[in-house]
Amino acid sequence: MFSKSGWKFSIDAGGTFTDLVAQCPDGSIVTHKILSSGVVKGQIQQIADSCLTDTSRIGDPDNVWRGYKFTIKHPTAPPFSTTVVSSSGMTGELQFSVEIPDFLLGSTYELTSDEQAPVIGIRYLLRLDRLAPIPPLDLRLGTTRGTNALLERRGARCAYITTTGFRDALIIGHQDRPRLFDLNIQKPLPLHERVIEIDERISAEGEIIQPIDLGKASESLQKLKEYKIDSIAICLLHAWRNPVHERQLGALAHELGFMEISLSHEVSPALGLIARGDTTLVNAYLNPVLGTYLDSIRTSLPGSSIKLMSSSGGLVSADHFSGKDSILSGPAGGVVGLAEIARLRGFSKIIGFDMGGTSTDVCRYDGQFHREFETTKAGVRLATPMLAIETVAAGGGSICHFDGVRLQVGPQSAGANPGPCCYGNDGPLTITDMNVITGRVLPQHFPFALDVESVRKKLATLCQQIADSSLAQNFTPEDLAEGFLEIANIRMARAIRKVSAARGYDPAEHVLVSFGGAGGQHACSIANELGIQKIIIHPLAGLFSAYGIGCGDQRQIESQSVLQPLQEITESELTDQFLFLEQTAQKALRDQGVEPNQFDTAEFSLDMRYAGTETPLTISQPEDGDFSKAFRQEFHTRFGYSRPEQPIEVATARAEVIAKTPRFNSTNTETNHPEMNQKQAIDSQTHNIFINGSWQSAQVYDLHQIPPGLEISGPAILLEKHSTILIDPAFRSVIDEARLLTITPIESNQTTQHTNSLSEKTSPILLELFHNHFASIAEQMGETLRQTAQSVNVKERLDYSCAVFDRSGALIANAPHVPVHLGAMGETVKHLLAEFPAMQAGDAYITNDPYRGGSHLPDVTIVTPMFSGTEQKQQFLVASRAHHAEIGGITPGSMPPFSKTLAEEGVVIRPFRLLSAEADYFEELRSLLCSGKYPSRKVEENLADMRAQLAANQVGVRLLEQLTQEHSSELVNHYVTQIRRAAAEKTRLSLDRLPQKQMTFTDHLDDGSPIKVSITRTSERVTVDFTGTGPVLKS
Repeated sequence: MFSKSGWKFSIDAGGTFTDLVAQCPDGSIVTHKILSSGVVKGQIQQIADSCLTDTSRIGDPDNVWRGYKFTIKHPTAPPFSTTVVSSSGMTGELQFSVEIPDFLLGSTYELTSDEQAPVIGIRYLLRLDRLAPIPPLDLRLGTTRGTNALLERRGARCAYITTTGFRDALIIGHQDRPRLFDLNIQKPLPLHERVIEIDERISAEGEIIQPIDLGKASESLQKLKEYKIDSIAICLLHAWRNPVHERQLGALAHELGFMEISLSHEVSPALGLIARGDTTLVNAYLNPVLGTYLDSIRTSLPGSSIKLMSSSGGLVSADHFSGKDSILSGPAGGVVGLAEIARLRGFSKIIGFDMGGTSTDVCRYDGQFHREFETTKAGVRLATPMLAIETVAAGGGSICHFDGVRLQVGPQSAGANPGPCCYGNDGPLTITDMNVITGRVLPQHFPFALDVESVRKKLATLCQQIADSSLAQNFTPEDLAEGFLEIANIRMARAIRKVSAARGYDPAEHVLVSFGGAGGQHACSIANELGIQKIIIHPLAGLFSAYGIGCGDQRQIESQSVLQPLQEITESELTDQFLFLEQTAQKALRDQGVEPNQFDTAEFSLDMRYAGTETPLTISQPEDGDFSKAFRQEFHTRFGYSRPEQPIEVATARAEVIAKTPRFNSTNTETNHPEMNQKQAIDSQTHNIFINGSWQSAQVYDLHQIPPGLEISGPAILLEKHSTILIDPAFRSVIDEARLLTITPIESNQTTQHTNSLSEKTSPILLELFHNHFASIAEQMGETLRQTAQSVNVKERLDYSCAVFDRSGALIANAPHVPVHLGAMGETVKHLLAEFPAMQAGDAYITNDPYRGGSHLPDVTIVTPMFSGTEQKQQFLVASRAHHAEIGGITPGSMPPFSKTLAEEGVVIRPFRLLSAEADYFEELRSLLCSGKYPSRKVEENLADMRAQLAANQVGVRLLEQLTQEHSSELVNHYVTQIRRAAAEKTRLSLDRLPQKQMTFTDHLDDGSPIKVSITRTSERVTVDFTGTGPVLKS
C-alpha cells in the first residue's frame, strides 16, 4: 500500500551509480542519479571566509547538504574536514562554521554522511537535510550489494556442514573447466573457510541409514565458534528428500548462538548436491552482508515500507530478502520494465538491450518471464529462480586493441580508474572513445571536460601499427574507430542471438527496447545487424532498471521435485500438486504482509525433459492442458528435432503466485517538461558525425524539446540528461504523447556498408566480424549439445567440442571446448571427405576410428556438410565430437589401461552415413554398438548423445545458411581464407617470441621410462624432436 506521505521511491543501487525514480504525492515523476558510494563530489571555485561557491551545486535544494561532512584531501597539506552549516541551490554556496583556507581554491571536495546512497538520494528529492526526519514512504529497491560481495569475495565468514565423505564435493564440482584455453588456471575462491563433516546418512529414497550423532555434532559446531564463524550453511546428502537431520542440526546451531543458519532443504529443495550446496553456501555468505545493509536503511527510514527486487523478477519484503535471491536484483528491474512496456503497448515479443560501462545485458520477453533455475554466477552454481539475462563483456569501457593480426574489443574493461582514454587519466582506448572520436557523443554533453586529443593520438599510433603489420593497411583514425564500433556491435548481437535465435526464436520478429547509458548510441546498428524493424527507447531509459522496479509485483515461486514419467501422473494428481504449491506460495506472501484480496491468478508450469536427459524445458500450463504436446513442440522449436518415441519425464512442478502491488503510474513518465505541440519551433544545432565511412552533418536535438508526432530522420543525435541517442542515416524517429521514442528503418534493414563489396585488400574489421560470426556458430552448437545430451560426461563435465570447417576440411573456427578433440577433428573431416566424395544435403556421417583422425574410441565424431546456392554446392562442414563414457571394451568406461587391440577398448565405428535427406540409419548403428566381443554397456545413452550431436550439427548448418544468405558466398569464402591466414600469422608471431636456441624438457612415466622433447627455433622454423624418449612399452 502507499505510505501516508504519498511518496513512492524506486531505486536501483548499482555498483557505480544509484538511480532514483520517485512518484510524488501528486503523481508526477522526479529522478536523480548519485554515486553508489554515497559520496557527492565538487570543486571549489570561489572562497569567501567560511563560504565557498561551486556552480555544480546550483539547482540543488536549499540546505540539502546541511549536516554533511565536508572533506578535502590536498596533495601537499593535511586533510581538511568540517561540517556544512547551510547550502544554497540558488548560488551554489556552501556555508561552514570555520574559515576555508585560500590555498584550497580549485581543490576537489567530497560531501559524505553515514547513510547509504539510496537514503542520500531520497533526502535530495525530498529536499531534506541530513538531520531532518524522513517521513514514512514506500521504497522499492534493487541492489548489487550481494552481487559485488560475491564477485569480490567479501561476504561473511562462514562454514560448510555436510555429510561425512563429501567435504570436497563443492570444490570438485562437476569436473568442468569454464575457461579451457587458459594456461594459468585461476579457480574461483571458495566461499567457506571451514568444513565440518557430520556422521549421518539418508538414502536417495529418504530413509535414514545412519542416525545423526547430535553430541558429536555439537562438539564440531562449537569448534567453529573458536574460529569466530557465525554463519553456517548446512547441506546434507538427500536432505531435499528427507530434511530431518538438517532440521536437527539447524536447531542445534541455533541453540549454540549462530547468527546465520541456512538449511539446504529450505534454500534450494531440489535434487543435485552440488548446486544445492553452492546455493545454500551463497545464502549463508551473503545474508549477513545484506542484513547489515538493510538494517542501515531501515534505521534511516522508520515506518517505511521496504521491498526488494529479487533475481526472479518479483518484489520481496525486506525481512524475507535472502542472499540467493539478490544476484540479479538490479538487472531484474530492467526485465520487469520490458514487461510493462509490452503490457502498455501490446508488444508480443521484446528483446531488452541494456548497455552499460563494462558489460551489456540482453534478455527476451514474450508475455512471460523466462527464467533459469540452475545457472552459474561468479564461479558459483546457483539453483534458484533467476530471470534469463545474457551478459557480454562489451560496454562503453571495453578496451579496443590490435594484437598484431586482429582488431579486438574487450573482454577487458578500462573500469572506473583509469577509465576511457578521453577521461584524461591515460586510460586505454575504449568504445566510449570511439563514440567520441566519431561524433556520436558530444564532449560538451559530458559532466566534465574530455581529452579528445589524447584519443586522436592513440588512434593514430594504432593506425600506424596496423600499417606496419602484415596486413599493411592504411586507416584514418575515424575509419578505425568505426570499425571497432562495428566489432562491438557484432559481439552484442551475438548475445542477443543467444537469447533468441539459439532458442528457436527469430530476433527479427521482436521489438528492440534499448536502455542503459550507452544503449542509445548502438541501438540502430544492433537492429540493423539483427533485422529488427522497431526500436523503443523509454523516456527513463537511463534509469530503466529503477523504473522497472517501480512497476513490479510481489511474487512467490514454489516448486517441488517430481521425477516421474508424465504418463504416470494423472490429471487429478497434477491438479492437487499445483493446488498445494499455490497454497504454499500464498502463505509465504501472507507472511510478507500481502492481503488475500491482492492475489492474482496463479501461474503453473512443469520442468520437463526426455527420459534419461538432464536439462529440462520449463513448460507453462497450456490452455488445452496437453503438457506432452506443448513440450514436444517447444523442444522441436528449440533444438530442431523431435524424439517421438522417447517418454517424457516431469522433473519439477512449479507454481507462481502474483500479488498485485500498487505501482507507478506507468503512463505518466513525464518529468515536468513544458507542453509542446508540433507547430512549435524547436531548437537544434548541427554536428558532424563519422558514419558509414564518411563525415555527415547531423541535427542535434534536446529530446525533451521534441514535440509529439514530429518525425526526425537520421543522421541525428537526441540528447537526454542521462544518455545520448544516435539515429542512423537509414532510420527515422518519432516521439509520442507519453514521450516514448520509436525508431524504425526507412527501408528494410540492409547489412552495413563494409559488407556490400569485396575489396582487393582484406579488411581487419571484416576479418574480425566474420571471425565472430563463425565462433558464435560453434558456440551455439556446443550449447545445443550440452542441453540435449543424456550422459553426465557431456552435460556436466562438458567433454565435447564443436567446430566449423571449410569445404576441404580445414578448421575455420571452434568454440572454447576440449582442446584435445580439436587437433584431430579436422583429420577426421578430411578422411570422411575422401571416403564420401559425393556428400549430399541432409547427410551426416559418424566415426570414432583412430585411423581416421579419432583420438580414442570413446570420442565419437559426427560430421554434417552444408550446401548453399541454387546449385547446392558444398560450402562448409560442421562437426561435433563427444566423449562417450561407455563404448564397450574389456572394462566399463572404455578406457582400459591394459588393452592390446582396438576391440578390447570398445566398439570401432568405421565411417558410415548416419543420416540422409530420406532416412536415418540408427538401427544399423544400434546393431553395431551391440555387436562384437565387447559391446557397449549403455547403448541407449550412446544413441541419445549421438542424437544430441546431430542436433548441434543441424544448428550449425542452419546458422551457416543464414550467414551465406546475408552475405555473398564469395565474400564469406574470401574471409574464411583470411581467417586461416590470420591464424597462421598469429602462430608465427607467437613463435617469434621464442629464443633462437634449443630448449629441452624431460619427464618420466610411472615405470621410469623417459619422455624427452627438444624444441629448436631458427629464423623460419621450429623443430620439435623427441630423441631420447624411451622405447614403446610392451603390451
